[in-house]
Amino acid sequence: MVRKLLALLAAGSLLGLTALATAQEHAHEQPVPPRQKWSFAGPFGQYDRGQLQRGFKVYKEVCAVCHGLKMIAFRNLADLGYSEGQVKAIAAEYKIQDGPNDQGEMFERNGRPADYFPTPWPNENAARARYNGVPPDMSVLAKARGVEDPFPNWVFNYFTTYSEGGPDYIHALLTGYQDAPAGVEVSEGTHFNPYFASAVALKMAPPISADQVTYDDGAPQTVDQYSKDVSAFLMWAAEPHLEARKRTGFMVMVFLFIFTALIYLTKKSVYANKEH
Repeated sequence: MVRKLLALLAAGSLLGLTALATAQEHAHEQPVPPRQKWSFAGPFGQYDRGQLQRGFKVYKEVCAVCHGLKMIAFRNLADLGYSEGQVKAIAAEYKIQDGPNDQGEMFERNGRPADYFPTPWPNENAARARYNGVPPDMSVLAKARGVEDPFPNWVFNYFTTYSEGGPDYIHALLTGYQDAPAGVEVSEGTHFNPYFASAVALKMAPPISADQVTYDDGAPQTVDQYSKDVSAFLMWAAEPHLEARKRTGFMVMVFLFIFTALIYLTKKSVYANKEH
């Protein structure tokens, strides 16, 4: 009798924990980031150089305070439409640790086009002490992040060459900060964002606000526009050869179409006078 009672209590506790976990899971279901219109989308997409320059400005003035771009060299900025002189001037704004010199000591110098973007912190321990964690490097963030669409959307994504999930996710994250809904507990020092893939909240506070970055081309200085521009820039950083890849893919498809047609015509010619 006692054993049965203990078994019933254990089963009830298990059901209670399961119900609690299910309730917490349904209290925060990560939504799929809304799809944005990108100039580089589709099989013939191309980067908008003006947007990339605006996005780099947002990264430089806002994101670079915490996040590095260690896989991008200053000379790569020429792909964004900057002149050689502008690239040199941008590189010279950064301090690069070099050495050792003739005395065996490390030293700092102005950046050069061949240098890579330095991290905003000297080492990971310093980053943990400063930010209570190590901010992720943004070099390939647009390819590493993203939320997959549920079935059957991902099937259509395959055939439509949809690969903009990363920029969609970054844009949604930057514009998605809001108050936590009822039933969702957010730890002190964190900020609720339904699009954050790792948890219900993140330590990074809303990083940007309207009119924070000045645009010289008359583009809207809104959080939405800033988020789109920096997302496009990070997509370029993660895949700078996207345009060349798409051109190559198109030529391959044309070649395969012509090759298939030639094989068909050859087969038809060879077997035209043969009995089957």
